[in-house]
Amino acid sequence: MNIEQIVEEVLSEMGRSEKAEEKHLQYEQKKEVTVADPVSKENIEYVQRLTPARIGIGRAGTRMRTKNYLDFRVDHAAAQDAVFKDVEDEVIEQMGLSLLKSRAVSMQEYLMNLDAGRKLDDASADWLKNHAEKGKQVQIIVSDGLSSTGVEETVPDLYLSLTQGLESKNITVGTPVFIRKSRVWIQDEVAALTDCELVISLIGERPGLATSKSISAYIIYKPGEESVEADRTVFSNIHEGGVPPVEAGAYLADVIERMLENKASGVAFARLK
Repeated sequence: MNIEQIVEEVLSEMGRSEKAEEKHLQYEQKKEVTVADPVSKENIEYVQRLTPARIGIGRAGTRMRTKNYLDFRVDHAAAQDAVFKDVEDEVIEQMGLSLLKSRAVSMQEYLMNLDAGRKLDDASADWLKNHAEKGKQVQIIVSDGLSSTGVEETVPDLYLSLTQGLESKNITVGTPVFIRKSRVWIQDEVAALTDCELVISLIGERPGLATSKSISAYIIYKPGEESVEADRTVFSNIHEGGVPPVEAGAYLADVIERMLENKASGVAFARLK
């Protein structure tokens, strides 16, 4: 059941008949203390402001109150949609990204076969060989990963801030690409095909019940056949409720500049600080 269906059910249970496509105006989630007769409502409200966790929601017998349960259902549906829905082509086009694909032909294969998402399909590999700019300092990859919502809601501002930051530092950037159903390690193949120094992947994080919009940035300098996870630097929790996308993009540009200067990433880069 997707989020539209969940919202329709929620509205029905609340006795409302508006259409689900107007859900953002009809069903507003807001934190409130629903514990019956709390000892300190002010303290609960203070803690609620500090975390997206479900705190102070109260109960009816052994179960959550109806409003809290409906909020949970909506958040769960949003998380499922983030995983299983594709990023809209319009979003990819607006960022000027070339569309490529991994070897995973379905979301089921992507989730069950890790290797399928770590390699480009033949057509995409040929496209990079024949059309992508070669020998640049930085190659940018955008991947849907486990959150199409994260790509649509967070990456546009993050990508713009990152590219502007790199441009201001006179760092050369290759042809940016979006790779459907790809995993982090696809960086290695892309780097080999584009002959770049450093690869950064902006990839959708696994969604939770607090947010489905989070993005991680994985960076690796000169990846090769011997590269391992310890060679990659990762920055996570990039979204409107975590690290703001614009701020993150500017910071990542600074980090990339230092990595290029020190010719290192991952653990080797961390030891230089």
